[in-house]
Amino acid sequence: MSKATFGGLALALLAGIPCAFAQDVASGDSASATLFAPKAAEVEMTAPDLLPKDQSKVLKMVARDQLYYAAIAISPDEGLMSEATVAAANYHSVEAASAVALAECNAKKTGAAECVVAAVVRPEGWQPGGVQLSSDATAAFQSAYDGGAMALSAATGSWGIGADEAAAIAACVEKNPKAVDCAVAIKG
Repeated sequence: MSKATFGGLALALLAGIPCAFAQDVASGDSASATLFAPKAAEVEMTAPDLLPKDQSKVLKMVARDQLYYAAIAISPDEGLMSEATVAAANYHSVEAASAVALAECNAKKTGAAECVVAAVVRPEGWQPGGVQLSSDATAAFQSAYDGGAMALSAATGSWGIGADEAAAIAACVEKNPKAVDCAVAIKG
């Protein structure tokens, strides 16, 4: 749900970028059984030969501080310490975070080469399958979900909990008015 630009490490919300994200509606019990600890995360360097070793080390250290699911995109022509380097964090999937990071990086780059995702952040012990919630949404589910519904926005990382589906979607949009793709992911 947040985007960090290394040029100033400014945090801001980003919305409206289409991304690959689909989750079936899960029950509260099945969601609870597949969620991870809200803050424990691991970093995967996805383009290990792209940067010199010292910059890769810095990137990995910065990535560790991002909330899962996150992606950090860089412009290969400009390197790590560029205004084009973008971290998109606290999304509901690596794919959604990657789409946001790549779109922002490509919009800011001055070099010819397309941006690439250099690192991703997932929950510690992540395995494919099950319900995927951002770090913040996971914490909220664990503390506030009471059997109603939870809605998610893939494009923004927004989420909302409500007594029923309509209330959850409304809460998701209320958190971020740009979250026009809020859909129920957990109910009952």
